[in-house]
Amino acid sequence: MSEYLIIGNGTAAAGCIEGIRSRDSEGSITVISAEAHHVYSRPLISYYLEGKTDLSRMLYRPEDFYEKNNVRLIFGKAVKCDSKKHTVTLADKQKLSFDRLCICTGSSPFVPSFEGLETVKDRFTFMTLDDSLALEKALTPESRVLIVGAGLIGLKCAEGISHRVGSITVCDLADRVLSSILDSDCAAVMQEHLEKHGISFMLGDTAVRFDGNTAYMKSGAEVSFDILVLAVGVRAETGLASQAGCEVNRGIVIDDKMQTTVPDIFSAGDCSEGFDSSAGARRVLAILPNAYMQGRNAGINMSGGDSSLTDLIPMNSIGFFGLHCATAGSYPEDAEVYEDRTEGIRRLYVRDGILSGFIVIGNVNRAGIYTSLVREKAPIDEENIDKLKKFPSLAVFLPATRRKKLGGVV
Repeated sequence: MSEYLIIGNGTAAAGCIEGIRSRDSEGSITVISAEAHHVYSRPLISYYLEGKTDLSRMLYRPEDFYEKNNVRLIFGKAVKCDSKKHTVTLADKQKLSFDRLCICTGSSPFVPSFEGLETVKDRFTFMTLDDSLALEKALTPESRVLIVGAGLIGLKCAEGISHRVGSITVCDLADRVLSSILDSDCAAVMQEHLEKHGISFMLGDTAVRFDGNTAYMKSGAEVSFDILVLAVGVRAETGLASQAGCEVNRGIVIDDKMQTTVPDIFSAGDCSEGFDSSAGARRVLAILPNAYMQGRNAGINMSGGDSSLTDLIPMNSIGFFGLHCATAGSYPEDAEVYEDRTEGIRRLYVRDGILSGFIVIGNVNRAGIYTSLVREKAPIDEENIDKLKKFPSLAVFLPATRRKKLGGVV
């Protein structure tokens, strides 16, 4: 009977469990969770603060998930991985053996070494449920909140707490919000919308030093605050994999079967570096759907299957104060850009007759069709591009592809 060990207890781990159990109902599965929680959906932590969900509805799988899949769940931290002896050691000295291991350690907040940061009493990161619960305790209706980082994490935090505090200022060294997924024009639309809901911005500027409740900015400005949230960015948790001898770049290097460069060790999720088919390059694709797909694929292969993932792409579907945004793929500088502003913004990036990426702000209905086109690299002619920028339709796919997507219906 095989011994499967999974380090991490997030979306990728849930996928890995289900991948293993799709082929092996008898092997033992042990999950090591650094957080003392049932697997939950991390993107919902801002909605918890906003009052739109509660702890029970944040669960990514039902309460009996581990029991039904015969999984042993251990709350603890893995501190050592010996690939030769096939063992993992926990902080409490407990040693676990494995036949096959999947590293799903995710990512952790990147906190720059700001001068004087230790003088800030109420400072928080915003990545986990525990982060959200800790921040919640500090909030008051009069709180002045400074958020360092205008990316997805920082802005979702701002939305989640906006009705519970006195003011929110967001700063970022980038010249626009959501700089990793939006171009300048689209970012300006989103920023204006956020400002209408009381969020203030200091862009192209960031804190360089703290003294108690005062931030000294790069521009020379001073910002007084009561609560500091650090949302500068994240880094893949690669330490254990590196220690085990796995090749590591920005993330743990994996092939299309989620296999690392060390036999019997796999990796999935935000800690891993896979292949972005839309850009034709390796990168960390820290997106929840990709984490699940990678995890399930790893589980299938760990249990003797032969499954490959070759069409992963970056994609996001988010919303702030009712304004929704969907993006996917890449935006090459040499791409042709097709745009429609009938309902919000629809911006399509086309290179060599292939949709390489898109940005939609406003009506995101059927944006999944754009995502499929990016993922599948389906050829598009000029006539269909003109139709697509106004309304996405399955009509742009070849008849055989349409039949497959519609379950045999033409």
